[in-house]
Amino acid sequence: MEIIPVSNSQTAREFLNVVELIYKDDRHYIRPLDEQIEEIFDPSSNDYFKHGQAQRFILRDDKGITIGRVSAFINEKKAHGFAQPTGGMGFFECIDNQEAAFLLFNSAKDWLAERGMQAMDGPINFGENDNFWGLLIEGFTPCAFGMQYNPPYYQSFFEAYGFSNYFEQVTNHLDLQKPFPERFWSIARRVVSRPDYTFRHFTRKNSEQFIADFVNVYNDAWQYHDNFTPMDPDTLRKSIREADSFMDEELVWFAYHKDEPIAFLVMFPDVNQIIRHFNGKMNWINQIRFLYYKWRHEMTRARVVIMGVKTRYQRLGIESGIFYNLRDVVAKKPYFKELELSWVGDFNPKMRALHESMGAELGKRHITYRYIFDPAKRQGQRAGSIPLDTKYRKEE
Repeated sequence: MEIIPVSNSQTAREFLNVVELIYKDDRHYIRPLDEQIEEIFDPSSNDYFKHGQAQRFILRDDKGITIGRVSAFINEKKAHGFAQPTGGMGFFECIDNQEAAFLLFNSAKDWLAERGMQAMDGPINFGENDNFWGLLIEGFTPCAFGMQYNPPYYQSFFEAYGFSNYFEQVTNHLDLQKPFPERFWSIARRVVSRPDYTFRHFTRKNSEQFIADFVNVYNDAWQYHDNFTPMDPDTLRKSIREADSFMDEELVWFAYHKDEPIAFLVMFPDVNQIIRHFNGKMNWINQIRFLYYKWRHEMTRARVVIMGVKTRYQRLGIESGIFYNLRDVVAKKPYFKELELSWVGDFNPKMRALHESMGAELGKRHITYRYIFDPAKRQGQRAGSIPLDTKYRKEE
C-alpha cells in the first residue's frame, strides 16, 4: 500500500471518487457535492487558508486501486489554544482494513508533527463546525446537508489507533406533526408579549445588517466555548452565497431587546434530500433537476444549523420566543415534516436542556476524537463544559 499526497487533478479525482468504493452497498449514504469538497481545499474559496494550511492524501493498494483518503490541516487561530498545539484531520474514508486506516492516520499525524503540532482532533472540517464534524456512532440513517456520515466500523479504527473521546455531539429530531409541550408555548407567549422584545426574520436585501447582528450575538454567546475565536463576517457572506439556491428567508430569525441583537436561529431546508439524486455532480442537467425537485417540495426536513443567545439573556426563554414566531411560518409550509436540531456537544448542557423541553428525540450521535502524539501525555483530555450561569459571568 502507498500513501500519495493530492497534488494534481488526477489525485484530486481519486480523493473524491474513493467514496464510490466505500459506500457502494450503503443505501443511506448521500454523496456530498464534489464542488463543495473541492472548495474546502481551495485557498481562493476557503477563508481558513488566511490563517491555516491543509494537505490531502490518498491510499492506493498494491494493485493501484484507491482504497482510502484523509486530510490534515492547521487552523492557526485555534491550534495553540490547547494544552498542546493541536491540528485537525478529516474527510477520512477507508475500506474495512485496519492496516490501511492506520497508514492514513499516520500520514495526517506525520504531516501535522512536521509543522509543530502535538495532537490532532478528528474527524473535523477545515472550516466552521456546522459541516463535516465528528464521527457518526449512532443513528446510521440518511444525513442532513453538511452532517457527517460514515460506516460503523470507523469507530473501531479510531479507538484502536489511540484516539480518545474529546466531546460527544447529539443531533435531535422534532416531528412537526406532533405538538410541542404546552409548557414550552406558555414560556414563549410570555416572552413575545414583552414590548421590549422584537423578532425579525432574515432578508437578503438587508443581509449586511443581519450579518453584523449575527457577529454581535455570536461573539458574545460563544465567548465561554472552549478555545473561542471571533466570527469572521466574510465566512458568513460565503455561507449565504452558497446557500442562496435553497435557503428560506423565513427560516432564519433574530431576536432583539430594544433594538439590540440578542439571539439568532439559522435553519435551512435539508438540500441533501435533493442532492441524493446527483451522485456528487452539479452539472447543468442536475441544476435543472434541482429546480424541479425544489418545486415538488422534495425537501421535507429542515436543519437547525446554529442557535445562539447572548450570555446576559440566556435562560430567559428567548429561544422559545423565536420558535413561537417560526410556528406560523412552518404552518404555511406543510411540506416540512421534521426539524433536525444539530448538533449539540456534551459541553453545552443548556442547549441540550432546550432540546428536551421541546420534546425532541435522539436522532444521531457523533464523537469528536483527540489523539495526543506523545503516549505519556494522553490524560484523556475533554472539552471544557460551558457554565450554566454564563448570563451572570460578565457582572462578576
